[in-house]
Amino acid sequence: MSGGIARVMAMGPSLKRRLMWFLFGAVSLAALLQGGSAYHTALQEADAIFDYQMQQTALSMSGARPGIGHSMPEELELVIQGWSVDGLQLFAQPRARLPQRAVMGFADVRGDDGKLYRVLSMQAGGQVVQVAQELAVRERLASRLAWRTVTPIAIVLPLLLLVVGWVISRSLAPVERVRRQLSERAAEDLSPVGEEGLPVEIRPMVRELNSLLLRMRQAFETQRHFVADAAHELRSPLTALKLQVEGLARAGADEAARGQARTRLAAGVERASHLVEQLLLLARQEAPEGAQLQPLALEPLLRRVLGEQVAAAQARGIDLGLLRADAVQIQGQGEALAVLLRNLLDNAIKYTPEGGKVDVLLLDEGPQARLRIEDSGPGIPAEERERVFDRFYRSGEAQGRATGSGLGLAIVKTIADRHGAGLRLERSEALGGLRVDLQFRKAG
Repeated sequence: MSGGIARVMAMGPSLKRRLMWFLFGAVSLAALLQGGSAYHTALQEADAIFDYQMQQTALSMSGARPGIGHSMPEELELVIQGWSVDGLQLFAQPRARLPQRAVMGFADVRGDDGKLYRVLSMQAGGQVVQVAQELAVRERLASRLAWRTVTPIAIVLPLLLLVVGWVISRSLAPVERVRRQLSERAAEDLSPVGEEGLPVEIRPMVRELNSLLLRMRQAFETQRHFVADAAHELRSPLTALKLQVEGLARAGADEAARGQARTRLAAGVERASHLVEQLLLLARQEAPEGAQLQPLALEPLLRRVLGEQVAAAQARGIDLGLLRADAVQIQGQGEALAVLLRNLLDNAIKYTPEGGKVDVLLLDEGPQARLRIEDSGPGIPAEERERVFDRFYRSGEAQGRATGSGLGLAIVKTIADRHGAGLRLERSEALGGLRVDLQFRKAG
């Protein structure tokens, strides 16, 4: 027994029980209010009726002869007594225990027996007649009328609770069906939950659940693709590193061969490190959670990232210039946008021939801000401008000119999509190479 109670308590609050208790309390309160109202109404009406009866009785008793006791019907429970004008008691019922007083009109007095009476004293026919009625009689009548009002509700209440319980159970059956579907699923099953037959109050919750399942499925698919791609792409550089280590070992005492092997090994380590770094960046940017977008001044961020790339541009004799930088504010995340700018500038510097040129512009265009990066490099053929955003894809024009992982523009596209920015690759009319246009919605 105690185990069953513990299980019920562990289940937490029950919607069905809560509704049943609420209904029981509401109906009970309504019955009590109705009974109280009926009691007060009946009591007021009884007071008016009995006061009228007392007046008629007193009038009918005027002129009664001394010494004669008068009795009234038992159901009225009236007590009558009379006096002459000089104070001589003319008649009285044997059970009368009223105080010897004759205050004209109605009054509530306590009798010698300790009971509370409603007393009418009036002078008529040369005598004073006093008619009294115990107030408990009126209260009993009002109570009977109130109980007659409440009793049908009390009789119907259990039946009403049974009907309501059945209706609630039928109404919650679709919710139980959803619970059963979820409990019977395998851990990897993230398909949507059916909405058929669900009440309109429950459908929004199920839609949100399906939306969550969709996001989880997308996150798992992204993770699975990332792991597969990473395993595939890391296989080649790791194999190359293994061969280079073996080549270094075979070089023996030949210093020239050893130096060449060390150079190749260092280059291989650099490529592998760059690939791993890009993979981690991509994984972090594709993660469903992340910092919220906030108002961000883009011009200072652009100047900072440009300053970081100056050394690399100078090493290759490339003219890296900021032609225009308007003060614009967008909704963004600073760290992610810095990664985007570094990748775009790194690609522009890397694929532009030595002595070339890279221009950067930040333009305020009303409701939008445009970031443009142009270079004098080979550009990207029109038929490949969509494919270069795929992970590990490298344009044929770029292969052989510089080393890369094929992840830079994939990372840029991911960050741009998260910021709701439009991203376009076109031919630069000014420099002849590639032009990258990014359009951001301005904050506010």
